Amino acid sequence: IVQMKAETKGLELVPWIRSTVPRICVGDSGRLRQIILNLLSNAIKFTHHGKVVLRCQPSPDMSRLLFDVEDTGIGLSEDTIQRLFQPFVQADATIARRFGGTGLGLVISRNLVKLMGGELT
Repeated sequence: IVQMKAETKGLELVPWIRSTVPRICVGDSGRLRQIILNLLSNAIKFTHHGKVVLRCQPSPDMSRLLFDVEDTGIGLSEDTIQRLFQPFVQADATIARRFGGTGLGLVISRNLVKLMGGELT
């Protein structure tokens, strides 16, 4: 799904999975998929050229997986980042008109991550 969106925009989607990530993990794969799709979709939506990178690696103690999404998109200030985790909030008032969305994806994703014992920042 996200690969096609990236290709349509001429973006490179780069998966980077450290070789030390276990092949079998315990967790809610459906919810993890939902969270990663949301994060990648947001990155692709707000990136006009360049790439979107998804990194996955084990935590230092090997008890958790750490995910990181990086893009060459429009960027956000620290103040804006904090507001994005509030329901129905977007970076600015023109975002919904230009890009669509309800402002709930990150809130839902953060709550799902928290329910699984993790943190989304």
